[in-house]
Amino acid sequence: MTSFILKLIGITCMLCDHIGDAFIGHFSFLNLIGRIAFPIFAFQLVQGYIHTHDTKKYILRLFIFACISQIPFMLFLSTFRNNYYLNIFFTLTLGIISLYLFDKVKNHYIGTLLVSLICVMAYLIHVDYGYFGVLVIFMFYILKDKKIFMLPCLALLTTLFYLPNIVAYSSIWFIYFECIVFTCFSLVPIYLYNSNLGPKVKYLFYIFYPLHLVILWFVKIYF
Repeated sequence: MTSFILKLIGITCMLCDHIGDAFIGHFSFLNLIGRIAFPIFAFQLVQGYIHTHDTKKYILRLFIFACISQIPFMLFLSTFRNNYYLNIFFTLTLGIISLYLFDKVKNHYIGTLLVSLICVMAYLIHVDYGYFGVLVIFMFYILKDKKIFMLPCLALLTTLFYLPNIVAYSSIWFIYFECIVFTCFSLVPIYLYNSNLGPKVKYLFYIFYPLHLVILWFVKIYF
């Protein structure tokens, strides 16, 4: 499976998730499909980091699109909730910064501490997926040559992420269990990845993300 196909799967699952949020309500089957998206984007980010020739330029590009996407993201969120947070590009930006710092610092104990601090930052500034997003990105990087361990690690991280909600809303624990299962299901296409790029559409996700948010907001408000 090429990088292009992985991107298409991730984008399709993300679109399902956002359609579910906007028109059906949270916890629909479309939202469960949406759980597949982020691990794929996190994995792709790691692959991009490994193969990029200019990490700083990569970080800057992510940050620019994070800023561009924030207003579309807030417009989209306004159709079904009152609280706001920072979009997924900010999460990806913090994730790649954590990888960069981890590699830059020769002592891995200090590097891990820096990654932990970025996780705290992700939580405090309320990026999409919070600390969990940064940890998943870091996990894919650490296990890039040990794919056999990705499933138990992703299952553990996802369980810990949903645990507060499972405890707080024990009557619907099974919904969060389904979220964990679908999140882990993302590893099926990831395991099938063959390291080939496929068609070169470098900015597919970058452009699709803010564009589809604006379209969903427009349809929700005016139709």
